[in-house]
Amino acid sequence: MKRAIQLAGAACLALVAMLHSAPAKADKAYDTCMAKSDGSNPAWGKCGQDWVDREELKLNATWKQLYAGLSGKTKADLLTEQRLWNAYKEATCVFHANGDWGREGEVIDFPTCRAGVIAARTTELEAIAKAIN
Repeated sequence: MKRAIQLAGAACLALVAMLHSAPAKADKAYDTCMAKSDGSNPAWGKCGQDWVDREELKLNATWKQLYAGLSGKTKADLLTEQRLWNAYKEATCVFHANGDWGREGEVIDFPTCRAGVIAARTTELEAIAKAIN
């Protein structure tokens, strides 16, 4: 139980630190896509969505690897946490895409924010995996 509390505390601290750090740094593919785009909002939106999709793939691969190695209460607790995190993720960053921030908010700020949230969770799951292995 003490180990689980330590892991949870470390994970929370890591998440807080990541969320208070600078915005997500785009990956090379995003930078290349943006540079090669025609500068239109649809092109920028595709670059951003592709970046979010890449982060989702990394997250899913990390989750599958971690989850496969768990058992018992830890497995059940982490699944509950991940389900809650998924709900959180879906609610994050939407203010960028609500129209108040203009089209650039939708096609630049939203994917940057969302990719950062997903990348932070991936890093958190990697830290959990490292701590329990």
